[in-house]
Amino acid sequence: MSRTVLGVDPGTRKVGFAVLDATGRVLSKGIEGVEGFAGCLVALAKAGPISAVALGRGTNSEALRDCLAAIGAPVHLVDERETTLRARELYFADHPPRGWRRLIPIGMQLPPEPIDDYAAVLIARKFLQDGGFEARPG
Repeated sequence: MSRTVLGVDPGTRKVGFAVLDATGRVLSKGIEGVEGFAGCLVALAKAGPISAVALGRGTNSEALRDCLAAIGAPVHLVDERETTLRARELYFADHPPRGWRRLIPIGMQLPPEPIDDYAAVLIARKFLQDGGFEARPG
C-alpha cells in the first residue's frame, strides 16, 4: 500500500490542504473554509487512507489538531516559515504569466487567487524531507 501525507496550511478563515505520495507527488489539493474543513477531511479519507498529517505550525493550528486527529493518522507539526513566498514561486511555475504580465518580474507579482493549497504542498514536502514517516508526531 502506498503511503500518503496530508499537508495542511491552517489559517483563520481558510485552510489549504494537499495530499502527496511518499515521493512528494501531488495527488490532490484545494482550499476550504475553516467551517467546512471537517467535511473535506471525511471526503479525503474516503478517497484513500492518509498515513500522516503534516500540519503547519501557524495561525489556528491548535484548533485544527483535534479535527485532524479524527482521521486516525499521526499529526506532525511542521515549521511553515517562508511557505507563502515559496508558494508564490510554485504557483507561477504551474501557471506562468501570459501576455504583458510576462514582462513583469515574478517577484513583483501576486497570484490572482489564494495559494494556501500550494503552501500545504510545501508543508507536506518539508515533512517528507525532514524524515517523513519515520519522524515522531509533534
